[in-house]
Amino acid sequence: MALNDTHRVELSSWVESAQTPGSDFPIQNLPFGVFKRTGRIESPRVGAAIGDQIVDVSACLDEGLLAPDAHTAAERCRFSQLNELMALGPEPISALRRALSELLRGDSAAYRRDPGIARRVLVPMYEAELRLPATIGDYTDFYASIDHARNVGSMFRPNDPLLPNYKYVPIGYHGRASSIVLTGTQVRRPAGQIRDDPEQPPAVAPSRRLDYELELGIFVGTPNALGSPVPIIDADRHIFGCCLVNDWSARDIQSWEYQPLGPFLSKSFATTISPWVVTLEALEPFRAPAYVRPDDDPAPLPYLLWDADQRRGGLDIRLEVHLRTATMRQRSQDPVRVSRSRFTSMYWTIAQLLAHHTSNGCNLRSGDLLASGTISGAEPDSRGSLIERTWRGRDPLHLPNGETRTFLVDGDEVIMRAYCERPGFARIGFGDCRGMIVPAL
Repeated sequence: MALNDTHRVELSSWVESAQTPGSDFPIQNLPFGVFKRTGRIESPRVGAAIGDQIVDVSACLDEGLLAPDAHTAAERCRFSQLNELMALGPEPISALRRALSELLRGDSAAYRRDPGIARRVLVPMYEAELRLPATIGDYTDFYASIDHARNVGSMFRPNDPLLPNYKYVPIGYHGRASSIVLTGTQVRRPAGQIRDDPEQPPAVAPSRRLDYELELGIFVGTPNALGSPVPIIDADRHIFGCCLVNDWSARDIQSWEYQPLGPFLSKSFATTISPWVVTLEALEPFRAPAYVRPDDDPAPLPYLLWDADQRRGGLDIRLEVHLRTATMRQRSQDPVRVSRSRFTSMYWTIAQLLAHHTSNGCNLRSGDLLASGTISGAEPDSRGSLIERTWRGRDPLHLPNGETRTFLVDGDEVIMRAYCERPGFARIGFGDCRGMIVPAL
């Protein structure tokens, strides 16, 4: 996918809030999501975010404001989820994004003729209810950060933290799609089997080691047929875009149940995602080289190796985790940042993840969600989970208000944010991915 007119840094919009410094949604972004107006009896539909507004794509189509080559994709925006739009593939989606960009620009001929289109096609975000962006049929969680794998592995296997397959295989497991929830949904502390004393049998109790995991979500666009692997050179054409993911984890339940088949109830109770899907086209200016492997690491096997993906298969996304405790809310204190990392540190690219997932003939469907796994870097403050930040609870996290944390307590709110910025291009962001822990039943 190439840079085009929608990426120009000098573009501005007649939507004034799109020019707000630090806005996640300038005109160069235009992520897609699903919304309905609060309090109205109407079906949800697809919109695009700009500033603090939502562009109602169906209304733009009804008003005759979109170029003809965008109509196919715009018609798919009448549905109550993004799946039908995602399935179209890159070219029709790019045409729709370009048409929206042309409509929303400060020099838009349509707006100059009739400024009243603003009230007919825009919905303020505060008047909207956001929905899950897609019907997610399947959810796969990967383990693509070598720093995260090394950190966690060294806690349990100090002499051999990385398993022999890690540098050959993009490790993943099949997650639970039914418990994926939208940002802002409260997360109930899970209960499960816990065995603290190896000399005693397990007991069922609420998790005492509840954790977050900072991840990038990758939505599948064009599906592949059962039995037809997607070659890595085509993988990007099957990716619609990205969101943020908080893969909540109950570490004490996980440590007892994960052998021999991996996580189960320790993960399936909730996974939070952000509502806006940033298209792969919007992320194009922030391409980066793939992770540079040390000379003594094995090269990716041929089906995972493509020169272009090694040169520019990475994404320079900067990510942060913020924490706000119940005490901080009571004192009207702002959340405190507890982690910041970059997606360029990931051992595997998103194209490699998709190519590997389909390499056995597995069919991915439009709206399926792949998560990157915890995004951690080499430094302590770049670790994307509390089990790493506190080193399994050994080194408590000291908050500015005097509180400490080893793992999450009831009332804690976790807020994840991400953005891309690079000289010569506009800063774009993903919006918040947040959730608050409430007590177990």
